[in-house]
Amino acid sequence: MHTNIPAREALARLREGNRRFASNVRSVDTLLSQTRRAELVSRQRPFATILGCSDSRAPAELLFDAGLGELFVIRVAGNVVAPSQVGSVEFAVTRFGTNLVVVMGHTHCGAIDATIEAVTRGGVVESLGLRDIVDRVRPAVVSVAQQGEADDLDALARRAERANVRIAVDHLRHGSAILERYREQGLVVVGAEYDLETGLVDFFEGADGLG
Repeated sequence: MHTNIPAREALARLREGNRRFASNVRSVDTLLSQTRRAELVSRQRPFATILGCSDSRAPAELLFDAGLGELFVIRVAGNVVAPSQVGSVEFAVTRFGTNLVVVMGHTHCGAIDATIEAVTRGGVVESLGLRDIVDRVRPAVVSVAQQGEADDLDALARRAERANVRIAVDHLRHGSAILERYREQGLVVVGAEYDLETGLVDFFEGADGLG
């Protein structure tokens, strides 16, 4: 059974932390968390799990004004969900009892742009590793392009970023028997997008029922 804080409370803490970040404010607790390193040597109890992009402009701990030991963060280009990411989320949920999992994309995502180029311009992805990421993002780009956005690349990118998050959220909700079982016990998986210009994170997929 989960022993950590409820998903609703965890989401509220993330929103409060993001508001501080966007306002260029940091909490005293966050600033002092590094002085508590010794307390975290033998244990950790993160209150949320974040699956985000590896982009250097989108570090979850900073965006949510979180300190050491507060977030279990998984980062991969394009915030895609592959077996290792599923396993990492399962680890956080079963080992640390996080009741909230957030898949967080962001605006101006390079992985989205690379996939758009491959889909709309026939770009060749020579790297096998990068091709794996592009292939996982491709369904989001294709689905949006088929809705008539292909001529406006900026609009295509913005909608594909969110579609990509929704696909990842659905994968985590339904692609793991372990996570499905924990969802019956209070685990919630939501999607979000970080706006590089404003500094704000918009929780838009599955977060409405959490306040």
